[in-house]
Amino acid sequence: MTQLTRAQESQPSTTHTPNRRPRRPSGPTGAPSRGPWRGRLADPLFNVIAIGLLGLAIVAILYPLYFIVIASVSEPAEILNGNVWLVPQGFTVEGYGRIFSDPDILRGFANSVLYTLVGTAISVASILCAAYALSRKDLYGRTFFMLLFILTMFIDGGLIARYLVVRDMGMLNTMWAVVLPGAIGVWNLIIARAFFENNVPGELRDAAQLDGANDFRFFLRIVLPLSKPLIFLMIMIHLVANWNAFFDALIFLDDESKYPLQLVLRNVLIQSEVTAAGGSGALDSYAAAQRIGELIKYGMIVVSSIPLLIILPFMQKHFTKGALLGAVKN
Repeated sequence: MTQLTRAQESQPSTTHTPNRRPRRPSGPTGAPSRGPWRGRLADPLFNVIAIGLLGLAIVAILYPLYFIVIASVSEPAEILNGNVWLVPQGFTVEGYGRIFSDPDILRGFANSVLYTLVGTAISVASILCAAYALSRKDLYGRTFFMLLFILTMFIDGGLIARYLVVRDMGMLNTMWAVVLPGAIGVWNLIIARAFFENNVPGELRDAAQLDGANDFRFFLRIVLPLSKPLIFLMIMIHLVANWNAFFDALIFLDDESKYPLQLVLRNVLIQSEVTAAGGSGALDSYAAAQRIGELIKYGMIVVSSIPLLIILPFMQKHFTKGALLGAVKN
């Protein structure tokens, strides 16, 4: 009897538990595999959502630019009535005719080109030289100099002190009053310094010194060719900043023949508004002045934006690469 009981206990139990669920088949990594319909729909659904969101973002960015363009060649009455949203209504180029018939526009355009080129060259050269010097660990007192630069981001003497400095240096009513006061941006200097620290190893400088290259030769012949993404990044940033700058010219320039394009367009718009206000005695003349003022307003935005819209797409690749290399340590 005892031997029979032991034999029964040694046999595997065949009792089936009705509440136990069968195990799901495992995938190649051992994790439970998803159902076939979920696996087929996951990736297409994600693609649809991602493409839809990107499409909405593109429309939200490009449509305002497109609206400004079609509004500049449409009748202002149609714009006010809400009829202009996809194609121009009442096509007219009278606004552009008024803008380019003013000789001050062409002079202001030439001044802006000059200020932008000179200001960008000075800013980029100054930032590259200063950033490389501050990236050298053998520079005596580099922490102190960097601290001085950073303090200017938080402490500012104000507009009056800035005006007095420009006046005492004899730069009032000159091009230098526009391009020199804000030539070095501390944030751009920090980006350039990080780029040089992470992408120009000290061993490369040691090898160049063994070949007889001094610091200036090493910077011009080796560092700058390796820093093309950073250079394009700095050029792009300062091109946009100098082209759109108007405040320094408004404060430091008295001669209207030296005004940049932004100030000239501002004066044209103010003049059109003054003309409209002065013609309030006659309803027809007031409406005509208002119409011209609206056309000029939209046309000025297009005229001042076209140069940057033409240049910046060609520099986008360098802008992205330079921004990443300046922020990520290899």
